[in-house]
Amino acid sequence: MKFQSFLIKYGEIGIKGKNRYLFEDALVRQIRFALRDVEGEFNVHKAQGRIYVDCEAGYDYDETVDALKRVFGIVGICPVVRLEDKGFEELKKEVVRYMDQLYPDKRITFKVEARRGRKSYPMRSMEINCDLGEAILDAFPEIRVDVHHPDVLLNVEVREEIYLYSEIIPGPGGMPVGTNGKAMLLLSGGIDSPVAGYMISKRGVGLEATYFHAPPYTSERAKQKVIDLARLVSRYSGPIQLHVVNFTDIQLYIYDKCPHDELTIIMRRYMMRIAEHFAKEDNCLGLITGESIGQVASQTMQSLMATNDVCTLPVYRPLIGFDKQEIVEISEKIDTYETSILPYEDCCTIFVAKHPVTKPNVSVIRKSEERLKEQIDELMQKAIETTETILVK
Repeated sequence: MKFQSFLIKYGEIGIKGKNRYLFEDALVRQIRFALRDVEGEFNVHKAQGRIYVDCEAGYDYDETVDALKRVFGIVGICPVVRLEDKGFEELKKEVVRYMDQLYPDKRITFKVEARRGRKSYPMRSMEINCDLGEAILDAFPEIRVDVHHPDVLLNVEVREEIYLYSEIIPGPGGMPVGTNGKAMLLLSGGIDSPVAGYMISKRGVGLEATYFHAPPYTSERAKQKVIDLARLVSRYSGPIQLHVVNFTDIQLYIYDKCPHDELTIIMRRYMMRIAEHFAKEDNCLGLITGESIGQVASQTMQSLMATNDVCTLPVYRPLIGFDKQEIVEISEKIDTYETSILPYEDCCTIFVAKHPVTKPNVSVIRKSEERLKEQIDELMQKAIETTETILVK
């Protein structure tokens, strides 16, 4: 069976009232962006409160569906057969052919549900339902009607053409990217931060990212791993501007001047400061981290409070209540897991203390940071000025 279009079903957008068209337009833009590299030509358009993707001959069906399954805002993708209106008898033949090709096992129940977008059509919806249902039953005696819980719900939409569809392929849900501003993701090479970026992006937030690199303690392969993770996340979020910060001198200075049990917290505080600098420069509305309460020493409630202390922008932690297995399952679903577990360490794991403080006192941490005042501002400025910015898409 050849499908010439896809009907796009959306969820939350439908309750946006008078602003709904803004979200629909954003979803249309995201669909066009997602299909830009897919083989074939596509016409993405709105019609009578619905969004359609019309496909030219020769398009790649599987690749198209895969691309649409990564567009936030879509809850269902319906492959559509478009028919010219050649009269009702011809429509009955096409419907029988459709059911025969798509459902070779006829031990199923079905229901026909017609909608007349073209009110000049000579038959009413109930008449279409009954007559098409009768044609299917005559052609396939083993099929049964079930109007309450059918195995197959055959939708027939009468427009300028007639649209048939019965399959709904699940989409990712959420909101179209860009409808809720932009935020800065602190992206490491681990499992958690790419998942955090994915989840915030699912709520319509565009992403930028900051990665802290520590050569020669971290390799170019570690940096490439993070670029690859950003590229995987960008399949859902759209292009990501990635700031690669050389953090080595700051880490060594903290290591030399501060108590070693406080290293992780103090380094994290300076990472947040630098990420916030780029966030404000790029008009982001918050920071995103992959932290989960209690997962490691730097993610206890006290530690999170200590890192929040240096931020003026809100910090969004979408994984805050997740356990590790839940995070891993999402990373597998979005194909970041295998990249995340590649054995190239990031700067956080290189300089971790043997016995890090788990309940840091903010006042004590601030006092320890006073030991850095001689050079830290200069080192931060140097790190910011030498940052490499990469557009990942």
